[in-house]
Amino acid sequence: MRPSAVVLALLLACAALPACARPPQADAPQAPAPAAVVETLASGLEHPWAVALLPDGGFLVTERPGRLRRIAPDGTLSPPLAGVPAVHARGQGGLLDVVLDPGFARNRRIWLSYAEPGPDGSASTAVAHARLDDGGLSDLRVVYRQQPKLHGDQHFGARIAFDGRGHVFISQGDRNQKALAQDLGVLPGKLVRLQLDGGIPADNPFVGRAGARPEIWSLGHRNSQGLAIDPASGRLWESEHGPRGGDELNLPEPGRNYGWPLASDGVDYASGRPYPETRGRRLPGMEPPHHVWAVSPALSGMAFLRGHPGHPWNDSLFLGALAGRSLIRLRLDGDRVVGEERLLGERGARIRDVRVGPDASVYVLTDADDGQLLRLRPPAPTR
Repeated sequence: MRPSAVVLALLLACAALPACARPPQADAPQAPAPAAVVETLASGLEHPWAVALLPDGGFLVTERPGRLRRIAPDGTLSPPLAGVPAVHARGQGGLLDVVLDPGFARNRRIWLSYAEPGPDGSASTAVAHARLDDGGLSDLRVVYRQQPKLHGDQHFGARIAFDGRGHVFISQGDRNQKALAQDLGVLPGKLVRLQLDGGIPADNPFVGRAGARPEIWSLGHRNSQGLAIDPASGRLWESEHGPRGGDELNLPEPGRNYGWPLASDGVDYASGRPYPETRGRRLPGMEPPHHVWAVSPALSGMAFLRGHPGHPWNDSLFLGALAGRSLIRLRLDGDRVVGEERLLGERGARIRDVRVGPDASVYVLTDADDGQLLRLRPPAPTR
């Protein structure tokens, strides 16, 4: 057999093996992108976790220890706002996401996710909404509580996204108790979908199934800290941390199983061996990631930039990278990832959240004792 025929035969044989059937990966080192134009809007934030853009040009920012602050358009940082719920501010827990209600202009409502304290030091992910007043929050109502409450301070999630059709999605983690992500009778390790009043949509995939929680949209998620609706297609996108390697980008579909902890592209923290058994393992009935990183950037917040033809960053998905200490920009062709570059790497900062404004400005939070809110614009074109 000629050498070229041998190579072709090997490639065809590999393609038939489950371990070779991998989705697109971003394993090779990425060349740094030209430096973006960066403006520091505010500093002095203690481990900020999420930012919401207000219609008046200001911002709301959560701090993980349990504070919600307002940043004026001129960068003035308010004292902590009153009326924020008590949080379990240990480890990865605390005050997490903040988003504006779809009817914010009318009802002044905001949504918060947080680690809610329970008996004897236990905690679980919770989501509440409240009215934003001048001095703080009023009419706070908890609309979701992850059950059961568990001990431990890891893997709370939790991002909030609205689909524009009267539903809210809430991402979560497995609370570092791996097997729970496959148990339909409990909520850790699941993506959930609710009505805006906290009710259960009648068309959720597990409604009416014995032993299954009706809130569940999809299962098999490890620790999901990124969630966004693609404005071009209306599809939900989700990102999550792998065990060590294997960070994932998924397009969650109702009732689908995304594998954790039975299938993973990562390795065990303690032994360094592939986890659970074979790197890149794929199992029947479980969805492979849409895109996967073999070397974990440690993905956090994410946001789309669409609908700005001619803009250098149009048709992009931005993701915060904590361990990767950069802002990832994925170039998109529809749903396909066609390229990747890293921004802000020169700062060496952990990027916790990213949001895109109506004018295509990109807003970023750095996660530190002295965290910052930054505004990014594309680099000036070279002549």
